[in-house]
Amino acid sequence: MDKRTPLYDRHVELGGKMVSFGGFEMPVQYPAGVIKEHMAVRTACGMFDVSHMGEITIKGPDALANLNRIFTNDFTNMKVGRVRYTVMCNDEGGCVDDLVVYKMDEDDYLLVVNASNTDKDFAWIESHIEGDVEARNISNNMGQIALQGPKAKEIISKVTSEAELLPEKYYSFTDGLDVAGVSCIVSQTGYTGEFGYEIYTPAASVVTVWNALLEAGEEFGLLPCGLGARDTLRLEAAMPLYGHEMDDSIDPLETGLGFGVKMEKEGGFIGRDAILAKGEATRTRVGMKVTGRGIVREHGDVFAAGTDDVVGFSTSGTHCPYLGYAIAMALVKPECAEVGTKLEVDVRGKRVEVEVVQLPFYKREK
Repeated sequence: MDKRTPLYDRHVELGGKMVSFGGFEMPVQYPAGVIKEHMAVRTACGMFDVSHMGEITIKGPDALANLNRIFTNDFTNMKVGRVRYTVMCNDEGGCVDDLVVYKMDEDDYLLVVNASNTDKDFAWIESHIEGDVEARNISNNMGQIALQGPKAKEIISKVTSEAELLPEKYYSFTDGLDVAGVSCIVSQTGYTGEFGYEIYTPAASVVTVWNALLEAGEEFGLLPCGLGARDTLRLEAAMPLYGHEMDDSIDPLETGLGFGVKMEKEGGFIGRDAILAKGEATRTRVGMKVTGRGIVREHGDVFAAGTDDVVGFSTSGTHCPYLGYAIAMALVKPECAEVGTKLEVDVRGKRVEVEVVQLPFYKREK
């Protein structure tokens, strides 16, 4: 039985088309449609219910030591009020999940994990923490809204008396910010490649914040957005998705997440030795522009152009509204990863021509 977020009734009232995703009933789109929702985020603002995401706290004198051992990034010099991306690996170096870590205070961290992995992640963390530290799964107590797009600051400023306290830097946050009368964590983060905020509320108050933002955003062209636009936006921005660009058998270096993997940090991390033992990567994540006719999806064999040599597989693909053409990501042999390389992808038994291009496909102008 799928769960429902506290915003479920609002989605239905707004005409959201509900589908099963990550163990929740979530809106895949609203009456405006995926294309208009996507374009609203790129040109004005879109709002997403992301209350299905999981939240886990790690607190105690040994919290930092456990973070550094269980996750791939280095949290040693992280300051309170900052957010850091990381990966959690298994013993073989594969990805258990990717997540973001909020440093709430000394010895007090908030982890935000993928919805479908929450129970798995919590079980993994609980089985690997050591010393004077406590992990808690607080997902049921939290609501989360993503307000994404160039008008996001103008919209949220209408419903807070503390606009001067909004986070100024990417991957930073303010705790206890008043949004529509609700004390929230507001971070300058997102999964769209656009400027915006993610707002964490008590579960009981998320409807209040949603309604206030929806009303405040009307004059700016704010649209409620579903999973469909969330996926096309993250793909344009070349952001990896668990179960597509990474999983328990794909290590973070193969899928281009080296920026969040500190191989040389003191004490190492779970999975580090296995990654080192593999030596040079035999596959790497690439972006592909579709030059033939068709839409590439996940799990399609990728061939060297004009041959029967399988050089990898596609991980995600779609037609992107803002770019105006079809794109895909894939894991391929390193010798096929150079920009300009011509490849072909099997789409339901038909070869579709693609060309390797620079990632990300879309990058907003600062």
